Amino acid sequence: MGLIQRVIEDLGIATISISLSKEITGKIRPPRAVFFGSFLGHPISNPGQVSRQLSVLRLLLKYLGEIRAPGTIVDIDITAVDNCTASSSDSK
Repeated sequence: MGLIQRVIEDLGIATISISLSKEITGKIRPPRAVFFGSFLGHPISNPGQVSRQLSVLRLLLKYLGEIRAPGTIVDIDITAVDNCTASSSDSK
């Protein structure tokens, strides 16, 4: 995904990834990424958790505008997503 993101970003369109593995995302270095620590197959929450899914989407849009340093991975605790608990790391 990181390679595709870079091409899209070169066209002037901002992108953000949902990371399921910080280690892999750190190696790929997409322009922006958010890690929720969620299970494979459920990147933004479990089925039927519409409120939490909407909260995750809002956070993605927020960080789409806030992340400036390429390769930054924002680490968000999915269990506390309603409280917007996050820390960012630059994976340089």
